[in-house]
Amino acid sequence: MTTLRIPTATYRVQFNAGFRFADAQAIVAYLDALGISDLYSSPILKACRGSTHGYDVVDAFELNPELGSEADFEELTCALRRLDLGLVVDVVPNHMAASSENVWWMNVLENGPLSRFVNYFDIEWTTGIHGATDKRVLLPILGKPYGEILEGGELRIGYDADGFFITYYARRLPITPLSYTPILREALKAIKSASVADKPPLLEFRELVDALLSPKGKGEDPAERVLNSKFLKNALWRLYQDDSDIRSSIDEAVQGFNGDPANPASFDPLDSLLEQQWYRLAYWRVAAEEINYRRFFDVTDLIGVRVEDPEVFEARQARILQLVDQDKITGLRIDHIDGLYDPIGHLRKLQSRLDSEWREGDRTRGFYTVVEKILGRGEELPVEFAAQGTTGYDFIDVLTALQLSAPGLRDLQRIYVGFTGNYAPFEETAYLRKKQVINELFAGEVRALAMRLARIASQDRNARDFALAELVDALSELTAALPVYRTYVRNFDVGPSDRQYLDGALDDAQAKSSDRLDARIFSFLHRVLSIDPPRYSRQTRTDCLDFIMRWQQFTGRVMAKGVEDTAFYHHNLLISMNEVGGAPRDELFEDGALELHQRNAAILQRWPHTMNATSTHDTKRSEDARARINVLSEIPEIWEARLKEWAESNASRKLRTRAMPVPDANEEVLIYQSLLGIWPLEGAEQERLGDRLKAYIEKASREAKVHTSWLQPNHEHETALKHFVDVLLDPLHENFRKSFLSLHQITSYAGFINSLSQVLLKITSPGVPDFYQGSEFWDFSLVDPDNRRSVNFEARRKMLEALRARRNEGIELARELVRDWKSGAIKMFVTHVALKFRREQAELFRRGEYLPVAIGGDSTRLFGFARRLENRWTLQIVPRFIARHVEDDGSSLRPGLWDGIDVTLPEGAPAEWTNLFTGERLSARDSKLLAVDLLAHFPVALLSS
Repeated sequence: MTTLRIPTATYRVQFNAGFRFADAQAIVAYLDALGISDLYSSPILKACRGSTHGYDVVDAFELNPELGSEADFEELTCALRRLDLGLVVDVVPNHMAASSENVWWMNVLENGPLSRFVNYFDIEWTTGIHGATDKRVLLPILGKPYGEILEGGELRIGYDADGFFITYYARRLPITPLSYTPILREALKAIKSASVADKPPLLEFRELVDALLSPKGKGEDPAERVLNSKFLKNALWRLYQDDSDIRSSIDEAVQGFNGDPANPASFDPLDSLLEQQWYRLAYWRVAAEEINYRRFFDVTDLIGVRVEDPEVFEARQARILQLVDQDKITGLRIDHIDGLYDPIGHLRKLQSRLDSEWREGDRTRGFYTVVEKILGRGEELPVEFAAQGTTGYDFIDVLTALQLSAPGLRDLQRIYVGFTGNYAPFEETAYLRKKQVINELFAGEVRALAMRLARIASQDRNARDFALAELVDALSELTAALPVYRTYVRNFDVGPSDRQYLDGALDDAQAKSSDRLDARIFSFLHRVLSIDPPRYSRQTRTDCLDFIMRWQQFTGRVMAKGVEDTAFYHHNLLISMNEVGGAPRDELFEDGALELHQRNAAILQRWPHTMNATSTHDTKRSEDARARINVLSEIPEIWEARLKEWAESNASRKLRTRAMPVPDANEEVLIYQSLLGIWPLEGAEQERLGDRLKAYIEKASREAKVHTSWLQPNHEHETALKHFVDVLLDPLHENFRKSFLSLHQITSYAGFINSLSQVLLKITSPGVPDFYQGSEFWDFSLVDPDNRRSVNFEARRKMLEALRARRNEGIELARELVRDWKSGAIKMFVTHVALKFRREQAELFRRGEYLPVAIGGDSTRLFGFARRLENRWTLQIVPRFIARHVEDDGSSLRPGLWDGIDVTLPEGAPAEWTNLFTGERLSARDSKLLAVDLLAHFPVALLSS
């Protein structure tokens, strides 16, 4: 490979049993006609049966058979190549499914530290301060405490060609061959009582069992038995199949171990057998305190993979690398890059394996790779990343800021505080919620990290007396105080950016805990994080570095669960700000236009091929729902009046639990804003709205962890929340519905123009525009699973075909699309026209200068920029803050909206332009274009010189 293939636009699809390779092949021509250059797919390797997302990979070598056959995938890639479309694939290096379908994992559970794959998974075998070892993996998979499950007969032994195993409902767990002895001893007793003791199969069986029961000597290596276990299993299975007496004896022995619930003592043999396994079965609630393997966030069924190990890297990436080598994959999306031990090293190694001619720092070569990296506000992607950028959450954040009125936001904050009594700024909420998830979800992980700290402290005479509990507390404070997902220390030289984040977090953690923790603990932590131990313990530098790199793997999990999945459901001032990669703006927020201009200019210089997203499979709500909710910042006084009105009219309709009305004020705000965001434009969608909203509110309330949670569901509270949704959607509740719809008419009309602005800016800003499946139509979705509903591609294909047939109708078509905006055709039109232009002018959008334009008159009402490459120009103008100019019936904008507003062209710009949405020719006067001309017939403008 000699050149870097850059997409002009990507289109994300979610593969599962309902949307397979063949289904993707069927839409390739449609995507090409729309203007897409690359299909962008969810993971394609074999996942757990029935997986709806593909992130629970069980086999790194095989394509997912539920998505289709190898031939189906070949046909898909051939169809893409015929139209010169690429394929960007989501890959998951951080974790795999801890499932019986994962042979690597099953081998570790069967053979423990003796397993061929023991180094593939991130298991904390050593847990003691002084190196004490617990050689069992905790499996917190039981629905009740172990003893109840055991004596209830829910754990059972089975036998087949793969040997003896334990079943727990649908789960299957292996039994180590080293513990076959008690089962086979019982089987041998039955054989000895048989009358045909000299039958050859029985003699062979007795010989096999005797060899297992009589090891060669005290010095025998257990690994030798593991290596011979396949022979043992094969021989036993052959005898089991061939001889009825052997089969009966083994079946009888197995049945004896399975016990009788009426006799608890009958389970003693099974209990003893389970104690001999390399895993310990436990109640699922034990996970937070005692888990000893790295999970994906707090998901026990997803285990961390040690992809930093060279052998594991090759095994985990083998099939993906093969498909790249075969030119079937043209780009990669690296999932959860922050979960890796060494993200920088991983990306460098990946690029070197993908392109032998790749050289560090050369962004013109290599393989197109983007990382799922969530940047904090003001944080930059490390320049050491051998990638083209991120998956685009940072673009969502600045695009949302563009549509927020700063004065209105301050009013909304006052309204929110007055209504809910929630005075805490978001930063404080985020800190407290991170502390909460550390205690509730990650106590075991923090303790394990503190154990590593304690071993380092034991070599430091100024730290050796700190109690483990103090180290746990300090480490929790430090983790909660870190303002970014993680740092990227990977050697003994801590870079300036990382040092700034670490020092700031240490200072904050010390200040927040000064009433209970000795400041000297933070001095010790500073020495560790600076990799600067005392002169007499310089040998601990390696331990310090290892601690930092393991802690860095952990901090992102706390941020994700504490902020994304908790604080974002706590702080409901304006929920469109509560998005992955973003956070609510504070009182200092002034100018979203400036933020977007600065971001776009910086991206062009540093990461020109990063993705720009507006909706993804992980966003908390779709781009169109956010666009509507943003409108509330323009009309805070209307929102305030309606909020008070609705609260009063619905107060008597609430159910009460624990003497409190449900929902509480904070939940009520969330429900009303969510309803404004997703209220359907079509009657057919109305029937499904109740179920969708109730499922969302249940999830949101559990994520908030106030009245209910995933760990301790409060079904009474959840039932009351769902009742409230039914009340709101009841057609007989006429007063609420009439009032709600009158506001919705404003937010939906202004919201649709916001949505068109988002699409146009995404396509024309520096970076690669990314489209989530189905979002070329209106999509009013909430967080998954709501945003993973099936997409009607046939309706979209027909709509595009109709629009293309009318592409020469100019102003007439533009006006019709505006009048019929609810159909969604106008969003597809903007998407198609802008994408087609971008593809035709690919170099202009990849390399062209980014030039903000000045707005005359009311400068807050328009936003725009030009792109220039040599003598080629494009200009894009979008409206802002138009809600107050929407007619009361939500049918149109009031006349005179653009009077006195103009756009000053950049120096050197041409005077003559063509509006690609309307076909109009426009002429600048004194380097100015009038807003009334630009937006006379269509809500947004895309001009070509």
